[in-house]
Amino acid sequence: MVRGKTEMKRIENATSRQVTFSKRRNGLLKKAFELSVLCDAEVGLIVFSPRGKLYEFSSSSIKNTIERYIHHSVEDTTTTTTLDQDTEQRKREAAVLAKKIEALEASKQKLLGQELESCSSSELHELEGKIEQSLRSIRARKYHLLKEQIAKLKVKDSSLVKENALLREKCKLLPQIPSAASKEFPPRSTLGQHTEVETELRVGCPGRGTTHGMSSQLYTNQ
Repeated sequence: MVRGKTEMKRIENATSRQVTFSKRRNGLLKKAFELSVLCDAEVGLIVFSPRGKLYEFSSSSIKNTIERYIHHSVEDTTTTTTLDQDTEQRKREAAVLAKKIEALEASKQKLLGQELESCSSSELHELEGKIEQSLRSIRARKYHLLKEQIAKLKVKDSSLVKENALLREKCKLLPQIPSAASKEFPPRSTLGQHTEVETELRVGCPGRGTTHGMSSQLYTNQ
């Protein structure tokens, strides 16, 4: 037969209430004992009956168990208080950081030339000095980088000059190969000599003597 589920409410009948208390108290004490033996746990159990009678169980000493519980409760309270204090401290630090970030953002906008309506003449003068100082630092860094680039280019130029000179020396050591133009034309020394050209004009039928003849020699000097 299946046992019905007991409704969790106060038993009105005094006799039934007393019987139920006795049964469940014994079962609770038995479970506490089993827990302490099986799991090697420190267990302390205190039960007062409806009439004020005390029932207790302790795996070691109920007094020591109670003192340990009190000490642990104090530690928990202290830990909770410390955590609350740390939380409040973190909140205050976060608020301070938020204000600093807001101030830095406003300063950034002013350095960019924005939101200057609320600035006084002295604030604008101070802002101008900061910008000029920043420009000097930027230009100094720029000139430094340019000098480094120029020095690197000079080193590279010197290396190329040396390499070019070395290539010229190698070219001088190579054997001279006559070109095709020097083979086709005679040397210039022979061009200045006299050249003789003979021309002769003959009149008459072919194979006969010449009736009139003219001959000339043309001398040209180039």
